Amino acid sequence: QVQLVESGGGLVQPGGSLRLSCAASGFTFSRYAMRWYRQAPRKERELVAAITSAGGMTNYADSVKGRFTISRDNAKNTVYLQMNSLKPEDTAVYLCNANFPYQPTTDYWGQGTQVTVSS
Repeated sequence: QVQLVESGGGLVQPGGSLRLSCAASGFTFSRYAMRWYRQAPRKERELVAAITSAGGMTNYADSVKGRFTISRDNAKNTVYLQMNSLKPEDTAVYLCNANFPYQPTTDYWGQGTQVTVSS
């Protein structure tokens, strides 16, 4: 039973911070790259941040670079997204994704957690 469960979303004022968590189970977490996506109404799903299986390399969307930090703890089967200096345009459902890039490729998705940035 593969499961990805996001938590940590909520309502925050502009300039505030949130830390999202994604707890994984049912697969070998340490072999998968992990990604955070977000989806806002009437927008395409956007890749926000990614981290390699061992945590040695990260990538970010230009819109969040310098404000967001992705990290992982393979001992806890958990990936995090620290979000600072939040802006209203960061409002979206944030989704956790696990990716195994080798044949046969595999993707797992969580249900998402809502982040709302508003005053």
